[in-house]
Amino acid sequence: MTLGSRSYQIAVGNGLLKQLGALCDELLLSRRVMIVTNPAVGRLYGAKAAVSLRRAGFQVGTTEIPAGERAKSLRRAAGLYQAFLQNRMDRRSAVVALGGGVIGDLAGYAAATFLRGLPLIQVPTTLLAQVDSSVGGKVAVNLPAGKNLVGAFYQPSLVVADVLTLRSLPPRQMRAGLAEVVKYGMIADRELFAYVEMHLDSILRAEEEPLTHLVTRSCAIKAHVVEQDEREEGMRAILNFGHTVGHALETAAGYQRLLHGEAIAIGMMVATMLSVNRGLCEREELDRLRTLLVRIGLPTRASVNQSSFLQTIRYDKKVRNQMIYFVLTKGIGHAMLAAISDPGELRAAISAAWSL
Repeated sequence: MTLGSRSYQIAVGNGLLKQLGALCDELLLSRRVMIVTNPAVGRLYGAKAAVSLRRAGFQVGTTEIPAGERAKSLRRAAGLYQAFLQNRMDRRSAVVALGGGVIGDLAGYAAATFLRGLPLIQVPTTLLAQVDSSVGGKVAVNLPAGKNLVGAFYQPSLVVADVLTLRSLPPRQMRAGLAEVVKYGMIADRELFAYVEMHLDSILRAEEEPLTHLVTRSCAIKAHVVEQDEREEGMRAILNFGHTVGHALETAAGYQRLLHGEAIAIGMMVATMLSVNRGLCEREELDRLRTLLVRIGLPTRASVNQSSFLQTIRYDKKVRNQMIYFVLTKGIGHAMLAAISDPGELRAAISAAWSL
């Protein structure tokens, strides 16, 4: 990722967890680091990460938080601050976020705000985190009113994506992660979309070659966008395709019933239906998206109270001057930002998309 003084390496490959210490040793860090993980990931990969770091001369502390989106809270962030204090972290002590998107967001937010900023090492272990949330420098926690409402733009010092860790993912997590890959295809890369269509079976079997391709290509797309618009003042907004509805669904479900990728899949259907209704893309593109999402095993509709769900959208970060800004598609591989001033237009698109 090329961002001047905030540039960093994104390492993608098989078995990179063993090289974590050596990669961190190339950075200007003090010798004390803190691994932040959850119990399941800690059992699988915590010791491997710690051994690699210790071999490189680091003193390693570890703290665990519960799994699940509900852990992304200010209360849990305060708990991390206490752990950093107990581990005597200084301003060059690194926080190593070992896990999925929740770990990366929460540990990243704590790193961004403790001592006005600690070095952050993202070590994503889910497909969703490897292709999306670990890259680009968005860190945040949730509030009861909505997702990611308290956060910062804070770039990591290093991202280490070991595709070998994806073999331990439950099938539902793998499928949810693929939603973000489909998103990249929809907004920027028609060939990537076709690649998922063609190689879906081997992807779901967690074969190394297709997974490495998906992670590498997705990171390249996101890096290209972020390099042009780091703080989401324009072009970067296209990365939110499906997220306005998706985040509202997660909030309405209390961060329990839907995984992030599942909510984004439903959101992409609504955004594409809006695009069809506005004449921006053909109905065949919507059908192709729906077919792929169904093949992956992702939901394309939700059962929620539409009034409360639409109320949640009002708190979305993409609402400006009382208008909701949606990322729409002009066909697979092309995206644009558009204002939705008429709530009836959104209601109609939701009803149409969820009736398919």
